[in-house]
Order: sequence, then structure tokens, then C-alpha cells
Amino acid sequence: MENKKGNITIYDVAREAGVSMATVSRVVNGNPNVKPATRKKVLDVIQQLGYRPNAVARGLASKKTTTVGVVIPDISNPFNAELTRGIEDIATMYHYNIILCNSDLKPLRELQLIETLLEKQVDGLLFLGSAITEEHRSIFNATPVPVVLAATHDEKNEIPYVNVDNIEAAKTATSVLISEGHKRIGFIGIQLTNSIQGYPRYLGYKKALEQHQLPFDETLIEIGNGRYQSGYEAMKKLLEKDPSISAVFAATDEMAVGAIHAIQDFGRSVPDDVSVMGCNNIPIASQVRPLLSTVSVPLYDIGAVAMRLLTKYMNNEEVETDQVILQFDLELRDSTRIKEWHEGAF
Repeated sequence: MENKKGNITIYDVAREAGVSMATVSRVVNGNPNVKPATRKKVLDVIQQLGYRPNAVARGLASKKTTTVGVVIPDISNPFNAELTRGIEDIATMYHYNIILCNSDLKPLRELQLIETLLEKQVDGLLFLGSAITEEHRSIFNATPVPVVLAATHDEKNEIPYVNVDNIEAAKTATSVLISEGHKRIGFIGIQLTNSIQGYPRYLGYKKALEQHQLPFDETLIEIGNGRYQSGYEAMKKLLEKDPSISAVFAATDEMAVGAIHAIQDFGRSVPDDVSVMGCNNIPIASQVRPLLSTVSVPLYDIGAVAMRLLTKYMNNEEVETDQVILQFDLELRDSTRIKEWHEGAF
């Protein structure tokens, strides 16, 4: 019975081309020590038979699979989509394949996915999930596979990471609203138990108030889950509790857009009656009306830099620093009155 294409082996190619298996191997691996005529003959046979090199076998021989595992918390979130694009572009540049795993924000599944990727013999691991727990640390410390964190961090500073300063980002966003003259500024945050963005962005909001001698009022705080509907509901509650609120900072753009729509449904105008600031600068920020003012977090760059850092570890290259903090920027659009602002201006 004739071999199906999926079962074609290097032996079949060598026999059909009339060369040794070593010659076929040299052609497949780009070794220059093959005569042009022989190379062409082997390549023609490879195309004719539909031969595909066995990546698993090659990985066993080289002890490398040229594969990187990536664990993300929520594949539907545009925040993670932009990060992943940066990872994939750099991975492709350095000839690595990506295995992308979605944990659905479930801690146990997160740990299971890490174990599964390590069992698949990945060369490296990028982790975009939640805060690093002792369970994470135990797995990471037990494997020789290099691990880099992206858009999260290790409070013990033991695991390499790439992120932004979320406290400073939130402090800057709130300061923009204070510079407009607002005294009653609401905050729509993520769960404060979230030590990656939730608590740091709450802390940044609080620090901005303190810096400008404004009172901190817990009634001006509502907590959502980062998504649109929770932002809408949180803004409704804020307006019902305190109609004098004239500005709000939402810890994510999706919640900020929800807040804009809630304000409009209350018959108020953005920014004439209430100014709104978001955070992250995902695509929806430039699609809503009025256009959303937001902190521009370099999501693509976080993913790209994290992947490049991982390639350095995988290839034993020199690493200058294993804790990279990237700069954020401000994208001031139509949901705030102020259109220009820089550090020290207020």
C-alpha cells in the first residue's frame, strides 16, 4: 500500500531522490554543504511527496522544540489581544512557534495550563495571568525552562517581568481630571484583591487626591470587573449616590465607555457635565463618541519586549535587566475638557 503523505519519512525522500538520509537532512536544515543540483533534486522530491520534517523528532535530537507557551487570562479581552500580537510578531522574527492557552481567569486552570505546556517541552514560557502565588512560584522554580511575565509582576522580584507602573498611570489620569478643576472625582476600579491592576490603579487614584489636598471619599468608589457592563452599572450607582460628581476615572477603557453611556442615559453630557478618563488605550477608546481620553499603555510593546527578553534567556544571551518598566503616555481626546497636559504642568 502506498504511503499517505502524512506518513512520508526522510527515508522515503532519500530513496526517491537517490541520495543518503544525511543529504536529505542537510537540505532540510539549510546546510550549505550540498551541491546545487543535488539540493534541487531533493527539494523537488520533497515537494512531490509532500514531506514534512517531524518537529517532535527534530526537537528530541536538538533538545529544542522552537516552541513557546503563552498563558493569557482572557482571550476575548482586547487588552490581551494587543499584548499577544506583540508576542507573536517577535516570536516569528526569532523563528519560534506559539502555543496560546486561555485560562478563563480561573487560577486552578492557570496552574494546569502551565504544567501542560511544560510537559509539551516548550523552550520558554510567557505568563500574562494573575498575580504570582506560591503555587506559581513552586512550578516556575522547579523547571529549567525560562519564564517571563508580561503585564504582571513578581512582588518578590525573582521572576523576570515587563510591565508599566500602574500606580503612576492611575495617578496621572486622576491628575488630569483634577487639573480641570474637579473636586468630586469618582473612581471605577477592578477588584482590589487584584494586585496587578486593581489595587495599584486604586492606589494611584488615591495618591493623586492626596497630592492635591482633595479629600478621599469612599462613596465615590465603585468596583467592576473591567468590562463594559460593570462600568455602566458602576457609573449609574455613582450618579444615584452623588449627582454632584463632575468627573470619573475608570481603571479600564471598557468600563470608561460603559460610564460614558450611563452618564448620557442620565441626560448628562460628556465632558460638559462629567469628564471621563479611561486606561489602556484599547481600540474601543477611539471608536466611542465622544472619543475617550485615556492612559495609553504600550500593550504591543509589553508583549514584544517580554518575548524578546525570553529569547535572550532561551539562547543564553546577555540580559541587562530582568525587570522592565515601560513608559505610558496620555491620549487626551473628547471625553475630557483638557487636551494638553504634561508632568509638572499642574
